[in-house]
Amino acid sequence: MDTKLIFVTGGVVSSLGKGITAAALGRLLKERGYKVSIMKLDPYLNVDPGTMNPYQHGEVFVTDDGAETDLDIGHYERFIDEDLTKLNNTTTGQIYSAVLDRERRGGYQGGTVQVIPHITDEIKLRIKRAITALSPEIMIVEIGGTVGDIESQPFLEAIRQLKTQLAVHQCCFIHVTLIPYLSASGELKTKPTQHSVKELQSIGIQPDVIVCRSDYPIDRGIRSKIGLFCNVPEENVIENLNARSLYEVPLMLEERGLCRVVLNTLSLEQREPDLRKWSAMVQGDISPEKECNIALVGKYVELHDAYLSVAEALRHSGIANNARVNIKWIAAEDVERGCPEEIFKDVDGILVPGGFGERGIDGMMVASRYAREHMLPYFGICLGMQIAVIEYARHVLGWADAHSTEVDFNAKHPVINLMEDQVNNIERIGGTLRLGSYTCRLEKDSLAYKLYNEEEVHERHRHRYEFNNEFLDAFRASGMKFTGWNPRRGLAEIIELPDHPFFVGVQFHPEFKSRPDAAHPIFRGFIAAALEYKAAGK
Repeated sequence: MDTKLIFVTGGVVSSLGKGITAAALGRLLKERGYKVSIMKLDPYLNVDPGTMNPYQHGEVFVTDDGAETDLDIGHYERFIDEDLTKLNNTTTGQIYSAVLDRERRGGYQGGTVQVIPHITDEIKLRIKRAITALSPEIMIVEIGGTVGDIESQPFLEAIRQLKTQLAVHQCCFIHVTLIPYLSASGELKTKPTQHSVKELQSIGIQPDVIVCRSDYPIDRGIRSKIGLFCNVPEENVIENLNARSLYEVPLMLEERGLCRVVLNTLSLEQREPDLRKWSAMVQGDISPEKECNIALVGKYVELHDAYLSVAEALRHSGIANNARVNIKWIAAEDVERGCPEEIFKDVDGILVPGGFGERGIDGMMVASRYAREHMLPYFGICLGMQIAVIEYARHVLGWADAHSTEVDFNAKHPVINLMEDQVNNIERIGGTLRLGSYTCRLEKDSLAYKLYNEEEVHERHRHRYEFNNEFLDAFRASGMKFTGWNPRRGLAEIIELPDHPFFVGVQFHPEFKSRPDAAHPIFRGFIAAALEYKAAGK
């Protein structure tokens, strides 16, 4: 195996930004011409996050091949601009499921199955399998959780074992840690980092690089102290301060020399990166000339990470339009109880994202109707498209009982319904949605075609219910256009109202394919419409 491996671990506390550090490093390596991939090893026992409550885990990111993954996979894709796969995200649940299934089939020939070597062997196999399939020059592997957590121990043991099987200079360990500031004494404290590294060393892993998260600059004396106590060169102690923009992190880490010390550790050629385009994008994010306000009406708005890719896609579209997009987070249930004129008085567009279940549906329909009747730009994603269809059926077609069978199984006008192949497949909810990339063919006389400038596109899905084609003629006769279709299955993918400045609903999730330096076409068009709405003073 010629691929170089970089393992990223975290210490002291969770949510330090291991994923962003890994993604930023991936970008820096890619800008140097190296072929890079990133994978995440998650310590939870769920097979994947697909059935987890968004309030606990944030959004579920979906890959082209239909894997429901951790949101860090989204960060990786956005930073390194590569489409990742199910091989890039492995969970403890997947590891144990594979081992137990093999045991039930007699794969261990009657032997006792243990964490070591069987679980750790399966972890190593997953890493090697990803490397074989993806063939990167450098594979970055982020270990979820915090050093010291019992859940992460098998993964740490596995990468310790893997290190012993690799050639010299083939592996680099990066430990991301916290340097807290005590206001009472006015000091940055290194002791938590020392203890975290000691914990890592106790299981046989010596970090090569320590990335120090801090709210305040870390001077040379502190870096020298950390290097001395943690057995790393001073220049391998890298400061990682809070950034003005998420996408500024690669530039900050480049300035601190992270990529240089990693390449030294791996005995790889030191190449000069070309960061001009990335720097220009970051500058556009930090200092835009315009701004607009977008109401995001959702079910899980208390935790913004539940809509992380949507928020990032809005940011990307702001960059593309030289504008700052201010998101007004609005709980759908608050719209049900409140006055829409008051709630939406200061917004330039409304976005209704995906979701599952009945809660908040009525509030979303109020938002969709308000946007439709007030000529306010509207963008509905997945459930947001379905909401627009139901609202239109009720208030334009006059079908007061129109609904989705997800909410009302006995609706007389089930304008949103289960696909035929899903009717008998709803008892096991994990991994049974329409998942992954599907073809969408666009009508040439449509806004969607104008935005994409392509006849056929491929977008990622995560849903079970679809527009019911039994009602297609009635919707068309009343003015709604269906401008995107799945050609193989005849499923509606995009709806538009042609007499509206911007009223678009999509059954897929375009946010998953947006990039900071290449905003998704529909998001870009939505923000352009919102800016026009604001400029018109409406």
